[in-house]
Amino acid sequence: MSDDLVASIPANVLNTQRIDFSTDGTKKVRSYAGHVHIDSTEHPNTRNHLFYWFFESQTCNPEVAVCDQQELISRTPLLIWLNGGPGASSLLGLFLENGPLSIGDDAIGTISVSAGSWNQEAHVVYWDQPIGTGYSYSDTGECVHSETALGEMFWRSLQEFFSLHPEYAQCPLYVCGESYAGKYVPAIALEIDKQNGQVPAEQRINLKGIAVGNGWIKPELSLRVLIDYAYTTGFIGMGQKDSLDKSYAEFQDALHKQEMEQATKLGNALVTATGMYGGHFDVYDVRRWDDLPMGALNAYLNSEAVKASLHIPANVAWQSADDNGPVAEALVQDNMADGSWRYRDVIDKGYKTLLYTGNFDTACGYRSTEEILDDLMRQKGEHEHAQWRNAPRVVWTQAQGNPKGFVRSLGNLTQVSVPDSGHQVPAFQPQICREMLYNWLLDRPFPGYDPQQPAKPRNGGTG
Repeated sequence: MSDDLVASIPANVLNTQRIDFSTDGTKKVRSYAGHVHIDSTEHPNTRNHLFYWFFESQTCNPEVAVCDQQELISRTPLLIWLNGGPGASSLLGLFLENGPLSIGDDAIGTISVSAGSWNQEAHVVYWDQPIGTGYSYSDTGECVHSETALGEMFWRSLQEFFSLHPEYAQCPLYVCGESYAGKYVPAIALEIDKQNGQVPAEQRINLKGIAVGNGWIKPELSLRVLIDYAYTTGFIGMGQKDSLDKSYAEFQDALHKQEMEQATKLGNALVTATGMYGGHFDVYDVRRWDDLPMGALNAYLNSEAVKASLHIPANVAWQSADDNGPVAEALVQDNMADGSWRYRDVIDKGYKTLLYTGNFDTACGYRSTEEILDDLMRQKGEHEHAQWRNAPRVVWTQAQGNPKGFVRSLGNLTQVSVPDSGHQVPAFQPQICREMLYNWLLDRPFPGYDPQQPAKPRNGGTG
């Protein structure tokens, strides 16, 4: 039996009941959790400890030995899920978005089985990274200061994970995430691609693609769109927009001068001011006001019983932040930098790429992604740009009700806009988001039609 096996977890903050992964209504799943330990490159004789929580696909049978279903295990996709922040734990994604478990907003934080889990047809591993995020920590308290360093550390973490679990080492790997992970995901993918060209065959990782939801990719564009969106939807008036436009010009000036710390300070102040002028509307979903605190999840993940179940030392605290704290401070040079070039490189290297957005997100929503992709295709040349502009934008339909989404594909690139959704698409539209993921992942069609050719119903391609 593996030392990192998760046999059961508390069913609530008080630990009055437990969920047994071998018998309860969790569809019986193999689950592993713990830390990988890697040497620090900055401080000799110290280590960094990155936390993972793995769930095997529900297509596999946990009651059958791995050796008796290795072929099935190896051909099943392995998804890495990363939340953003910077500083946001990926266990937010597990319990609040796309994991097999969810936590209630009741007094005792009741844990229940989620119907929208992404591990229905894929293995999923939730990673707390970079160090300082969630349960991940460093012996010295160090944090990473660039996407390059982050990618290198994650490559070594994956090597350690696969040495613990070689049964998953050949799985088709997809790096996925949302929000600030729009910076993390392509950086990690490019590091894997680079290392794969330098290491022996047995150490190569079977990277196949990336998927990013509502990515924080090009802040200069996203902040301009934020102001426009707030004005268009009536959250700010013309005079307030004029004031914000002046603040934006100051931010842009600092950014172009490569004064990144000042640009980050001004950019964050711009987001705060926009929300304040609009009565503190939720920039992640303009239909709502600021989110409630995550008290139940914080209490649950910091309980001794949960830590023991997940093989976490009792003195390690779970912590999560959204663009504040030591993790964000360490990445201050990166926060407002343009990361869109990494997507160009990932696409040019032939990896499948999915970018999806919820249409009510003002911070990193549809328009930002649309303009980023249009600019990337323009850089590739006039022909490629025209092809992308003219690619059919399929209305992805369902038997009854409103469209599920709008899908455009060209080659290995797929873009999906999901209606009636904010920043965290898996939370707002769990069933639709999972279907979208599997359609793209497994090359299934997006049934729908091209409204510019109504007489010719078609299936949206997946690239």
